Amino acid sequence: MKVMILAAGRGERMRPLTDSVPKPLIKAGTKRLIEFHLYNLARAGFKDVVINVAWLGQKIIDTIGNGEKYNLNIEYSNEGGQALETGGGIVNALPLLGDDAFLVVNGDVWTDYPFEKLINFSLKDKAHLVLVNNPEHNPEGDFAILNNRLIEKQSDNFTFSGIGVYSADFFKGQVNDKFPLAPMIRKYISENKISGELYNGKWMDIGTQQRLQDLIQSLD
Repeated sequence: MKVMILAAGRGERMRPLTDSVPKPLIKAGTKRLIEFHLYNLARAGFKDVVINVAWLGQKIIDTIGNGEKYNLNIEYSNEGGQALETGGGIVNALPLLGDDAFLVVNGDVWTDYPFEKLINFSLKDKAHLVLVNNPEHNPEGDFAILNNRLIEKQSDNFTFSGIGVYSADFFKGQVNDKFPLAPMIRKYISENKISGELYNGKWMDIGTQQRLQDLIQSLD
């Protein structure tokens, strides 16, 4: 299974750090944020990774390279100066991802999720999403789970982790343009076509400088 790491965002809430360094290259301890994913994916047995880039994208390409130092084969989906958001970024990368199901991971999350659980995942739906317990910055959550199926918000909701397996068919008919992923997820949830799981391990959305500091402290 191929993997796509979403790494094209501007990182507005991390400024001024991201004025000169793309968020995926910001260091937490001895590793850059994106490197945590790369090492974990390689350890789990994944080989082929696609990274989308836009803001300061050449710095990511120059730093990460072809993946040899991570025991991976890395290709890049370059969106130019204007990021295409999550949905548009994935559609733009489909020629590199192929026709089989693929794993997508947000580049600005940190987690110890065991990616080996998904390397041979048999996807029977449009997608399979990993949810986590709600962090302080998203107390209402995003979706609920009932019998391993994702449903719209109920009384007990969880937060989408940014980790999911998608069928190429999930994006069938979508134009190659800028658009978010969330409305498509909700559409397929309404059609009962998305499965899900709750992960109770470590997970952080590194969306602000304070959360970056929290991660750094947790790694000490």
